[in-house]
Amino acid sequence: MKKKVLFVASMFMATAMIAQDGLTSKKGEAFLPEAGDWALGFDGTQFLDYAGNMFNGNTGNGLTTNWVQNNPSMTIYGKMFKDETTAYRAKVRIGFGSTSSDAVGFYDADADPTTNSVEYTNTTKSSNMMITLGGGIEKRRGNTRIQGFYGGEALISFGSSSDSYDYGRAYSDDWNADEELLTVPATILGNAVSQRVTERKAGSTFQLGLRGFVGVEWFIAPKVSLSAEYGWALAMSSTGGGEEEVEYWGTSETSTSANSLQTETVNTVDSESSFGIDTDNNGGTIAIFFHF
Repeated sequence: MKKKVLFVASMFMATAMIAQDGLTSKKGEAFLPEAGDWALGFDGTQFLDYAGNMFNGNTGNGLTTNWVQNNPSMTIYGKMFKDETTAYRAKVRIGFGSTSSDAVGFYDADADPTTNSVEYTNTTKSSNMMITLGGGIEKRRGNTRIQGFYGGEALISFGSSSDSYDYGRAYSDDWNADEELLTVPATILGNAVSQRVTERKAGSTFQLGLRGFVGVEWFIAPKVSLSAEYGWALAMSSTGGGEEEVEYWGTSETSTSANSLQTETVNTVDSESSFGIDTDNNGGTIAIFFHF
């Protein structure tokens, strides 16, 4: 089967190469970008997966990528051509997300272990944000529909995430058990009888990257291309400390009064920073571009 797939792929590539007898189509359309052209691109992995499935009837074909700065399937690429051999590049990823889930439980208000008649709902809400912006310059070489390119760009990213926990059953003197449908770690504070997390915030992350890249672009149709790229990057990252808000039934550290609902905020993770220089997409990056 693999030999058949390679044979078909080879025939496909050979046919495409033979057809490259000019830089315009039969209708007179130019294949290559020109000065003043714009280009819009996106991750081409899904396109290639579909083509592979079409060749061998298998739905399991796939390509893998490993990015430090971006997930290519979530990134929009843009280019503006100063001339036929020079283009300004831009990358944008703006992502916001949130989820909410409920866990329903029952307890017996009459202290009868054989009946559980009172229903309560615990709700978990999670949110996250990731913004990545990039810009650079690209130089191109080649006089056929297969073009080489190289250049440099800068990337900056911001990210954060948080979780909140809303409990349907409140603490009291009559009930302050540690068992909850939401199993979340907490730090015992003061003279706590029971304690649980109500909110957890991860430290915000800031990333800055400078990268060089080199690649090949094949114009498969007029102003439509497949691009394969490899990069080498210098990356710096800083993440702030994380914290969580905890509620507990008891007394505060400085109080001797009767038990009551107490809340405190504690640091959970120290801030950290990192620096590295390495190849940034060892699997390579495949993108499809449309020029106009």
